[in-house]
Amino acid sequence: MAEPIKSYRDLIAWQKAFDLGKRVYALAGGLPEHERFGLIAAIRRLAYSIASQIAAGYGKGNTGDYLWHLKHARGEIYQLDTQLMFAFDFKYLDTDQYEPVKSQLDESERVLAGLIRSLER
Repeated sequence: MAEPIKSYRDLIAWQKAFDLGKRVYALAGGLPEHERFGLIAAIRRLAYSIASQIAAGYGKGNTGDYLWHLKHARGEIYQLDTQLMFAFDFKYLDTDQYEPVKSQLDESERVLAGLIRSLER
């Protein structure tokens, strides 16, 4: 049986987003220095914002606000996916760097989508 949710940190969606954020934040550090104010800044902001949106929504105390933040987090996952595609297409990331993080991003999105669906019922 699953443990009861006592904190946003107990949410699997938050845990996956937090792990994704750490990985992506570190990965962005390997991008070219000339992207410091472009892709690096955008990717790093999104890396920590997704888990932060989930936590903020959980703390709001009502389902409507919670869903708004979760959907905002999902939008940021899609933004992050797009930024990573740019980095990959510009050859700043190779396949061995891109594919594992893309897989992790997709898993995070699936779990988040499931949480959204469960709250919308």
